[in-house]
Amino acid sequence: MITMYGIPNCDTIKKARKWLEANQIEYRFHDYRKDGLDETQLKNWVSELGWETLLNKRGTTWRQQPEEIKDTINEASAISLMLEYPAMIKRPLIDTGSVRLVGFKDTEYSALFDI
Repeated sequence: MITMYGIPNCDTIKKARKWLEANQIEYRFHDYRKDGLDETQLKNWVSELGWETLLNKRGTTWRQQPEEIKDTINEASAISLMLEYPAMIKRPLIDTGSVRLVGFKDTEYSALFDI
C-alpha cells in the first residue's frame, strides 16, 4: 500500500491527493500531527534521501527558528527539529514500499506510477 506522509491542510498535499485520486491510485494518508512520526523511520529517510532534501526551509516553522539554529544546522539537529516540528518535513513524502519521493510534481508522479 502506498503511504502519503504530511499534514492535511498543506496546499501541496491537497494537490498530490487530488492527483492520486484522479488517477485512481489507492493510498493511505499518514498525518504527522495525528499519527506521529517514528524516529527510526525518519533516520532511514534521512539516510536514503538526505536531510537537506527532507528539511523544509521555506515554511513558517523554519523561518521562526532562531538564527543560531539556522546557522548551525546539520544532520543531527535537522532530525531533532523534524521530530519536534513535523511540519518542517517537506511535503508530501510518498512511500511506495520500494521508492520514496518528496514533494509533488505531476511529471514525477506520472513516471513513478507509470501513467
